[in-house]
Amino acid sequence: MTLEYRAATPDDADAVAELFTSSFCETFGHLYKPDDLTSFLENVTPERFRNEIGDERFEFVLAVDSKQLAGFVKLGPPELPVETPPDTIELCQLYVLKDWHGTGVAAELMERALAAAERRGARHMQLSVYVDNHRARRFYDRYGFEPVGRYDFMVGSHADDDIVLRHVILRADS
Repeated sequence: MTLEYRAATPDDADAVAELFTSSFCETFGHLYKPDDLTSFLENVTPERFRNEIGDERFEFVLAVDSKQLAGFVKLGPPELPVETPPDTIELCQLYVLKDWHGTGVAAELMERALAAAERRGARHMQLSVYVDNHRARRFYDRYGFEPVGRYDFMVGSHADDDIVLRHVILRADS
């Protein structure tokens, strides 16, 4: 395993979209009717990721293992429907393919996301996580994320019960 962590470029958009789709389906695909999953995934396009990668409001960090994308994290402006402090960044997506679970890739992506948030001047990071995704919830617990609300994450016409979590970023200059 030769892992490299780097910022995404527009040329990575196809691989990011493919990883998102693969990881989402292997983790959650069994929860949905085929029509709902298809409807949701229609919005997961390389073009959408390419636009976000080129948008300064977003930041992507990739984990690449021997030229294969193993995982990524995406930060962006807060859009979750909860009361949000003005200095908040959202961890929009953190996905790691199963072959790299337990290898430290997710932890390294989280550390890099927290460092990027601090660099951007954020004092809070928030995210949503499916209530029954116990592995992810334990992971976020280790970083001190705490519940601040709930959210209906729509997959087609199916509403997943998500918990909105927030973390206070302790900055070096505090």
